[in-house]
Amino acid sequence: MKLLLDTDIGNDIDDALALAYLLREPQCELLGISTVCGEPEKRCEMASAICHHLGRTDIPIHPGCQVPLSIPQRQPTCPQAARLGDWPRDRFAADNSAIDFMRRTIRANPGEVTLLAIGPLTNVATLFTLDPEIPALLKGLTLMCGRFFDRLSGEWNAILDPWATAIVYGNTAHQRPRSHVSFGLDVTERVTLPRDEARRRFASLSGIGPVRDFAEVWFSGCERVTFHDPLAAVCIFHPEVCTYEDAFVRVSQSEPTLGWTVPDWHVPGEAPHRIARTVDAEAFFRIWFGALS
Repeated sequence: MKLLLDTDIGNDIDDALALAYLLREPQCELLGISTVCGEPEKRCEMASAICHHLGRTDIPIHPGCQVPLSIPQRQPTCPQAARLGDWPRDRFAADNSAIDFMRRTIRANPGEVTLLAIGPLTNVATLFTLDPEIPALLKGLTLMCGRFFDRLSGEWNAILDPWATAIVYGNTAHQRPRSHVSFGLDVTERVTLPRDEARRRFASLSGIGPVRDFAEVWFSGCERVTFHDPLAAVCIFHPEVCTYEDAFVRVSQSEPTLGWTVPDWHVPGEAPHRIARTVDAEAFFRIWFGALS
């Protein structure tokens, strides 16, 4: 399966865990990586270090948008880049080459590319706005974004750029992807490991050396790992890990609910958004650790 990854790698450790999985998933043909949020060039270096470590220096990596479309930046730095050390990697300029790269790649492979977005949706919204035909040219769009079932509240990726989130969910005028799947906090918060257990299990995985270093930045302030982004990645290739429901998702554009994802289950004849409802956590961990071990 041809796939593009759009990521804010460098804050939560789960982006790096998702990338490591994609590089080892035999069904995945990773066409490229784009980064979003503050210091996108450092985020590219982190992605490059992981790719180099796993022998995948062939994958294009491009920095994208540094600031949201409509609100001030709340994620201006890339703290995990402090642990890049001597890991082999390429260097990058903050030139926002990502949007053009994504556009060219999707147009060169119409109907074949799945776009996996696991950060704020600034890059994806910019792409959809500049070329409104792009959503319909995708095979599918998969997001780690939102909260839908257990309670309504803000989710980090969605609220960091609420206008971008509204664009990507089709609350504005552009074509829609043929498949639009979201993995919200309702399911991702059910796949977690305590810090000590994660360290122990990561130590047995020879292919994630840089990721283990990046994880120590995360562990310095957090007592567990939640596999938000890896769950979305795994379910592209193993959708049976979750169950799903269909709805129309509206994105709030006013305070105090700015950026909240609000599902409407009763729009007549219109349910373009598939939302993960439940997850088999044991199956997920078996697949993720199996791919990396």
